[in-house]
Amino acid sequence: MNFQIAYHFSPTEWVCILLASFIIGLTKGGIKGVDMLSVTIMAIVFGSKSSTGIVLPLLCFADIAAVSYYNRHAQWKYFWKITPWMALGVLLGVYFGKEMNELVFKKMMAMIIFVTICIVLYMEYRKSKKIPENTFFAASTGLAAGFTTMIGNLAGAFSNLYFLAMRLSKNDFIGTAAWIFLFMNLFKLPFQVFYWKNITATSFKLDLILLPALAVGFITGAKLVQKIQDEQYRKIVIVLTLIGSVIMLMKH
Repeated sequence: MNFQIAYHFSPTEWVCILLASFIIGLTKGGIKGVDMLSVTIMAIVFGSKSSTGIVLPLLCFADIAAVSYYNRHAQWKYFWKITPWMALGVLLGVYFGKEMNELVFKKMMAMIIFVTICIVLYMEYRKSKKIPENTFFAASTGLAAGFTTMIGNLAGAFSNLYFLAMRLSKNDFIGTAAWIFLFMNLFKLPFQVFYWKNITATSFKLDLILLPALAVGFITGAKLVQKIQDEQYRKIVIVLTLIGSVIMLMKH
């Protein structure tokens, strides 16, 4: 990784990095859909691929907090349905992403995000109350989430689609996602450290510096979630996922 020791960042870069860390905490605190904004900010500062090594440890710290806070709401049926497919998607991302050209990487992210936007709009246009129970839906969203989480920490959009389609309540949505992403992000960690060599002692020191911003974001997110009703929460997740997708698409 080519960035200098954290203290060499410009004031503007510091603001961006701290803001991105706050947003990661906000997402894990329960405000789903804003995670793509943090990914975009980190990618601007560090580059699309290198930024994944900065973001992943922050995600792991925040996932531990989310599991501790929302543990009782986890719906294990959905955990076991999607997690094996996500793990397979991660392995595909490990294989195809290591030597991927940065320009190809960006184009792939843009294409994935465009597809995400189309799926979200289609789901809401149909306004169907029917829950897709077939294996194909869990497999396709799981594979997409696993692949994108490995190459760009962008699984949030696809996991949001899955949980929106399952019509989970607010707390069940957050609690189940917390366990899924704790497992998946810890699963990804060795690949980032030993295979991609994307996480170094220097990058981890920066992550430790960013923990206070992450914690403030998490607390803020958890407090905001308490004030939101279930049906409102669904609409907020849809809107934020769309906005985040568009921002990420424009960035690329």
